[in-house]
Amino acid sequence: MYSYQTADPLLYPLLKEYARHNRNNPTPAEELLWNYLSSDGLGVTFKRQHIIGDCIADFVCLPNSLIIELDGGYHQLPQQQRNDAARTEWLEEKGFTVIRFSNEDVLKNIEHVLEIIKEKLND
Repeated sequence: MYSYQTADPLLYPLLKEYARHNRNNPTPAEELLWNYLSSDGLGVTFKRQHIIGDCIADFVCLPNSLIIELDGGYHQLPQQQRNDAARTEWLEEKGFTVIRFSNEDVLKNIEHVLEIIKEKLND
C-alpha cells in the first residue's frame, strides 16, 4: 500500500463523491491551472482532486510527491488558516511537498506560478 492510500474506509465514499463534484465544477483558477498541468508540458503527470488520507488535494504529482493547493478568499479566515496548516503538516509527514497559490495568483500570473511548480519538480 502506498503512503497516500490511507483514507478511512467509512469516509472514502463521501470523499470520492466530493472529489468528483469538485472535478466537474472547477473554479476558474483550477480550470486554468489544470489546462497547463494536464497538457504534459511539465513532463510529469498530475491528478486533480485526488484523495490522500482524509484530504482531497487540488492537484498532485504522485511520482514527485508534490501537491499544489489553490486557495480562494475563505482561506484567509483564521480558522481556515489553522486547518490548512494542520493539513499541510500531515501531508508533509506523509512525504509530500505542499505549495499553495491564491486563485488570484493563478489567474493573474500563471507564468510565475508555473515557474515555481517547475522549480519544485526539480528539487
